[in-house]
Amino acid sequence: METRDANKGKKRKKTALFSILPGMALFLFLVATKKLCINPLIAAAYPVQGVDVSHYQGDIDWENLAGQDIDFAYIKATEGSGHVDEKFQENWTAAGQTELWLGAYHFFSFDSDAESQAALFMDTVGDLSGKLAPVVDVEYYGDKRTHPPDRGQVVRQLREFLEILEGQYGVKPVIYTTRPVYGRYIKKEFDQYPLWIRNVYFPPGLEMGGRWEFWQYSDTAVMDGYSGDEKYIDRNVFFGGREKIEDFLVPNIREIKAAADRKEERAEDGWKK
Repeated sequence: METRDANKGKKRKKTALFSILPGMALFLFLVATKKLCINPLIAAAYPVQGVDVSHYQGDIDWENLAGQDIDFAYIKATEGSGHVDEKFQENWTAAGQTELWLGAYHFFSFDSDAESQAALFMDTVGDLSGKLAPVVDVEYYGDKRTHPPDRGQVVRQLREFLEILEGQYGVKPVIYTTRPVYGRYIKKEFDQYPLWIRNVYFPPGLEMGGRWEFWQYSDTAVMDGYSGDEKYIDRNVFFGGREKIEDFLVPNIREIKAAADRKEERAEDGWKK
């Protein structure tokens, strides 16, 4: 009897499992095709909200955009070693007149050397004192998904790029990336850098090791205040409160260096006396 009862129990479990599988498959299909968007519901719980923009959003009414329950904005500045976003200066100036936390980002090229890319970014954005830490966007483009660049070379170039920016601005840059690129190039190589993960289907999960600071949860959001050919805008959240995001502000390097020089001069004067 006990054997027959055990067999019946196993059959019931199998029946229940098979009855659940179609529902799970349908759920995953709807999420993968963006027919069902769960991210906005989850992201709404985070207190610090933001957007990232480029020339694709066209002319932006920053006062209008800033009034739509967002706290920060990242603006595309440069790409590779020779491209400056055509709307960067306009966006940077206009957005600077709002109360948003602002940051600039660079789209990393696998085909250009780190030094020239860093030089272009720094020449374009200039002083970032009081702004959010610079971001480097590392993702596949063109045929790189099917023909991924050499891992060792990418890691070396990206590390050099990050170190140049950190030396210039006195704060660790943020790495923006996708799950595939994270797994191939970022994981275990750049764990000391803040992470901005793009996942427009599900929240960042265990595959990220539970570590992320920014999350791009949607690339199909619609807001008021821009008139570009692209009707969508990227939405993001910060993992932390308003006090925490201030840890990502770029210090005033000039003031820090000047204070250090004054301290050194006073020490030398005291030694001479």
